[in-house]
Amino acid sequence: MRLAESLSTFAILFQENQSMEHLSDRIKNMAESATLAMAAKAREFKENGIDVISLSLGEPDFKTPKHIQEGAKEAIDSEKYFAYPPVNGYADLRQAIAEKFKNENGLNYTADQIVVSNGAKQSIVNVMMALVNPGDEVIVLSPYWVSYTAAIELAEGTPVLVKGGIENDFKATAEQVKAALTDKTKAIIFSSPCNPTGSVFTEEELSAIADVLRDTSVIVISDEIYEHINFSGAHASIGALPGMLDQTVTINGMAKGFAMTGWRVGYIGAPTWIAKACSKIQGQVTSANCSIAQRATLTALTSDLGPTKAMTEQYGKRRELVFGLLNDIPGVKTNMPEGAFYFFPDVSSYFGKSNGTNTIKNASDLCLYLLENAHVSLVTGEAFGDPDCIRLSYAASEENLKEALKRVKETLAKLS
Repeated sequence: MRLAESLSTFAILFQENQSMEHLSDRIKNMAESATLAMAAKAREFKENGIDVISLSLGEPDFKTPKHIQEGAKEAIDSEKYFAYPPVNGYADLRQAIAEKFKNENGLNYTADQIVVSNGAKQSIVNVMMALVNPGDEVIVLSPYWVSYTAAIELAEGTPVLVKGGIENDFKATAEQVKAALTDKTKAIIFSSPCNPTGSVFTEEELSAIADVLRDTSVIVISDEIYEHINFSGAHASIGALPGMLDQTVTINGMAKGFAMTGWRVGYIGAPTWIAKACSKIQGQVTSANCSIAQRATLTALTSDLGPTKAMTEQYGKRRELVFGLLNDIPGVKTNMPEGAFYFFPDVSSYFGKSNGTNTIKNASDLCLYLLENAHVSLVTGEAFGDPDCIRLSYAASEENLKEALKRVKETLAKLS
């Protein structure tokens, strides 16, 4: 029996090794999304009956507003939208997006410069595949969203990280960007408001970065999907600054501000040559975005922003709550984020400490320790470019936020 089990185990391992040999270097070198991995671990705990509070995913805890749901239902009932849509999106939706860009962001894109995709993540991958050749460098303002570097590497480019520290609200400076430029630099990518830090670039800060890039051939990729969750005042788009529109790709989507994560709608505004290239790539990968999701998006973008503002107001209250609770935990250093729905506290004071069983060597160890002992799911900052920090999403109820941070405080107190 033992011999049979050993042979079976050997056969499985042999098959796995053979399978790995057949995989491309591209996929072997690609890291799994840290946010999705931690969410999967939290789900596994829950399935085993453990009461886990997940603060790991960047997903609104609100329902998609009713009027947007009704827009989708009306599209179905009309029976007009069951066929393949145009690859780059319905013409009336692209026109609505162009008008949104103009009226809300000061960006004068035409409908032909808009491409609607299956989420902002696909939009980013499309852009990287359209622009980046093997060996090209893409500057990434760090901390950064985990999928930026993966998208660059998928296109066989090289990410060049330019890091902003907590003392400057995690925002890299124009001087740092200038120092990172080389003859291999193809593009620069950043988000504002930022995932994972919640930092928001001011118009003055963006102007300084634009001054560095304006006379270069570097394409600016500005991820603005959190634009509506902004507590700092007016949102600024770098593409709206003088002379920047023709070298800027603006990324946006419906997931965050409209609580439409599952609808999978992202879009870009871009110079025509980039928009056409992205549409060409998308046509060979997924083709068009779901027709009904597009009609729901049209309803969202042509309706009052009241529900979005109401959600942002709730996020603002939670932000104040979490800021106070984090500051009450010894050894945790945090700033006050100005947008999105994340905190990115520095927890490095706990590195090297132990509870007798677990020794915390880094942020990944700390997140695993908190998941296993506090039953709170967070994400290591290593995945976002800062190994001293962890990301906490406050897209959760006040009750869960209070309970989660109570558990975190009590569990960290056991380390010495």
